Amino acid sequence: MSDGAVLAQLIGQAEGRGADLATLRAIAEEAGEQGAARALKRLGLDDPAAAKDMAELRELLGAWRDAKRSALRAAIGWVARLMLALVLVGLAVRLGFDGWVK
Repeated sequence: MSDGAVLAQLIGQAEGRGADLATLRAIAEEAGEQGAARALKRLGLDDPAAAKDMAELRELLGAWRDAKRSALRAAIGWVARLMLALVLVGLAVRLGFDGWVK
């Protein structure tokens, strides 16, 4: 039975004899599954290779985040070294070591 047919049968059953809790749950479950399948199809993820594609995308996203984190750490390290170098140069000038450079 197709997904639409199962949902139609459940709705017909609910109309015919009243909607008991089990029928309502079955309708909600079937509707949810159909909605999820439709959403995956619209995204182009309804083929058998979709799981592999998603795993690769997650891996790529993880690598991108690691690269961003590493670049940020490197930039912070360079800024810290530059600040320390400026402090050392300032101390050298203040203490009179600028005469050694000339």
